[in-house]
Amino acid sequence: MFVAIGYVICLGCIFGVYIAHGGNIGVILHALPFEMITIFGGAIGAFIVNNQPKVIKATLKALPATMKGSKYTKAHYLELLALMYDILQKARKEGLMAIESDVENPHESAIFKKYPNVGHDHHVVEFMTDYLRMMVSGNLNAHEIESLMDSEIDTHHAEAHAPVAALGRLAGALPAFGIVAAVLGVVNTMGSVGQPPAVLGGMIGSALVGTFLGILLAYGVMEPLGGLVEQKMEDAGKEIVCIKTTLLASMQGYNPTTAIEFGRKVLFSTERPTFIELENHVKGKK
Repeated sequence: MFVAIGYVICLGCIFGVYIAHGGNIGVILHALPFEMITIFGGAIGAFIVNNQPKVIKATLKALPATMKGSKYTKAHYLELLALMYDILQKARKEGLMAIESDVENPHESAIFKKYPNVGHDHHVVEFMTDYLRMMVSGNLNAHEIESLMDSEIDTHHAEAHAPVAALGRLAGALPAFGIVAAVLGVVNTMGSVGQPPAVLGGMIGSALVGTFLGILLAYGVMEPLGGLVEQKMEDAGKEIVCIKTTLLASMQGYNPTTAIEFGRKVLFSTERPTFIELENHVKGKK
């Protein structure tokens, strides 16, 4: 919703002021289809050449998410921390082997079913159960697991930021393709020097529309989208860091209440529940 509002404000102010100053919007509309094909066609072709198929797929998958609100709310993190509290508390009371069935079959686990919003997130469940499985096996110490977690988080970070970099490169290419479209328009105009001044003026105006559109699409459309995708990826990464911090605290001997407090403290302040809110939520889920 906010993306649409932002675009309306951006385009409304730009074209509204142009029209208010007596600008002829017909010139832009007349040139728009041809210039858009030149600019977007060239940019998309370069985008395909510049990125591997996996990056293209990740970018196409990331774009629709920009139109939705973030799922990483205070309620989401309360559920995540309550889930980790329950499973760590079970391990503390009944022993690590007691959670083996929950770890091996999380979709059949009563604990994971209790928290469906988190339990349906494949990536989160996989990350959590992989390291809980290592805790159950007891073959690795906390420092070794932390190093492995950091490596996996770095990989996730690199994969998540590939679409951001791709959109950034696309935004950087659009003004250049706008210049290409403008130059082609000027070449076309120079080939028609025998035409009346009014016709030549219209042709030059249409050529300049290419430069205008290239800059507008780059800095008014694509670059803001890339920034929003990056913010959403940072939110997703923070969830993984929260899980990492909680599990490591548990491995170092802290009780479940203290362990989830470690996890709570790494969250962004805008979504971080207070200690009382977390405590009441955990008690309410018992």
